[in-house]
Order: sequence, then C-alpha cells, then structure tokens
Amino acid sequence: MKKKIFVYLLCLCLIFIIGASVLFNFNGSNKNSTKKIKLERITLAEVAHTAFYAPMYVALEKDFFEDEGIDVNLILTSGADKVSAALLSGDAQIGFSGSEVTIYVYNGGEKDYLKTFSQLTQKDGTFIVSRENIKNFKLEDLKGKSIIGGRAAGMPEMTLEYALKQNGIDPRDDVDIDTSVAFPAMSGAFIGGQGDFVTLFEPTATMVENQGYGHVVASVGEIGGVVPYTSYAARDSFIKENPELIKNFDKAIQRGLDYVHSHSDKEVAKAIYKQFPDTSMNDLISAVKRYRANDTWPKTTSFTKESFDHLQDIMIDYGELKEKVDYNKLMYKIDK
Repeated sequence: MKKKIFVYLLCLCLIFIIGASVLFNFNGSNKNSTKKIKLERITLAEVAHTAFYAPMYVALEKDFFEDEGIDVNLILTSGADKVSAALLSGDAQIGFSGSEVTIYVYNGGEKDYLKTFSQLTQKDGTFIVSRENIKNFKLEDLKGKSIIGGRAAGMPEMTLEYALKQNGIDPRDDVDIDTSVAFPAMSGAFIGGQGDFVTLFEPTATMVENQGYGHVVASVGEIGGVVPYTSYAARDSFIKENPELIKNFDKAIQRGLDYVHSHSDKEVAKAIYKQFPDTSMNDLISAVKRYRANDTWPKTTSFTKESFDHLQDIMIDYGELKEKVDYNKLMYKIDK
C-alpha cells in the first residue's frame, strides 16, 4: 500500500514538473515573441562602412537598439547624395552621413526637408596615405603631387581642401586633387598606381599600410577642426510623427558613445569585429586607437551651433554654399 502511494505521489510530482516546464517555456516564448512584435523596424542608410563609426556598430552588436525597441535594418548607400536620395524616396527612414546633406536638401527647396537629430563623429575621419615613406611629413610635401581626394563637394574632400588652405596651400594650383574616383574604389586605384597620395578611412588606411602599398602620414581630422562630421537625419515629417522612436534611437547611439569612451581599444575592436570580417583584429585595434587619439568621437550626440557654423564655413570656402542656413531650422533638439 505504501509503495502504491509513493508511486502515486511520484507520478504527481513528475506531472507537476513537466507542466511547470511547459508553462515556463510557453510564457518565455510568448515573452520573446512579444518583444519581437514590439520592436519597430526602421531602415538606416549609412554613407560608408568604416571603423570611424565604431560607436554605431557597438550599439548594433550590443543590442542597444533592441533594448530601446528598435530593429535596425542597416544598408550601405555609398555617398551622402545617395543617403539623402534614400530618405527622400522613402527607401530609408533615417540616414547617416555628413551633416551637409540637410543643407543641400533645404536649399533645394524641398518642403519636407531633412533635419539632423544626433551626431556620431566630430572630426574628419580620413588619413592621408603616401606612396613613399616620408619622414616628418608636412602638408607642404603635397605641393606638386597628385592626391585621390574623394567625391567633389563631399565632406572628406571639402575638409581636405579647407585644411590645405588653412596651411597656405592652394588646393587648385599647388596640388592635383582627383575627385573622379568613387569612394569604394579609392584604395584600389591607389594600389593600382594612381596618385602619389590618397585619403582613406580606417581600417582601410591601416590595411593598405600593412600590405606595403603606402604609409599613413597625417590625419585630416587632426587639422580640420571640430564639425558635426557624420550625423543622423530624417525627414521633418518622420521626426514629428515618431518623436519617441527618434528619442530612443538617440539613446542607443549615446550608449554606443559611452561604451567607446569607457572601454579599451581592444574591447571596442572585439565588440565591432563582426562588422569587419575581412579585417584582422590587430588592424581593427590600430584603427580604433587612431580614431581615439584624434578625439574623433564626441561625449554626447548633441552638437553646437558653433560646430555647425564651422561646417558651413568649410562649405562656403569650398564654393558650395553662398550663405549660412539657420542652425535651428535644420537641427532637431531631443528632449533628454
């Protein structure tokens, strides 16, 4: 009799354990499913894929966006002009590129124009790579030489020319700057023998150097000054209709910035390694180290009127802008 009772109780316990396990898994599955349903999917168009944007890739790889209820579909649209085109066509809801695109679209007469709401970098991210190993390089060494500079009227090219002028070099007469090479093809053109110098982002600059094709001799960011170099923008209507999404997106980017400022070069490189599968860990660490040394990443996603005006000074100097646009018209201030 006792044996039967024991078996009966044992069966009850097993039934209870199995039932609890099924219930737990069901609830857990529902919880995960609910989380996925609540995620708001947006397409983010990025102007280039480079270690220069490490804080954003940290936010992606560490699930900071998901924590804020956002599922990011990241697409590459090489060139700031293509980023703005993706936003205006509706192919992307948020664009990531140079802040100059908001000025171009606004001056073009677009009623539902673009507004910037967060910055990720505060300096130019390109490095001057020389074919020859020049000791104690000075900008004067560029005189009489050819340099692959990037797309005309793009931020890398405009910042380069501004930096040259600030150092007494006429970019039109003293240097032969080639703006005909598309951004993705710049390193290949240089490796193939074109140009005495080229401006490259990381980790490409380090890879070219380590492969023996060139030597990193200077940072354009170091001599170009503080500007809202790359930032996030969206149509005015999208921002007005989705203020919480914009606020949460900004939170995720801020967490990415906080991470790079509180972790070592190696830790940051490890965090973003999946974004650069064709780059060695050592090259990626070197790239992060170079950007950190340049004070590339701001402490906050907000940027000042002074830095925005400096960007417009560069555009005016280049001949792309006649007069400045009001900072308050093109900047959406997030209530933090």
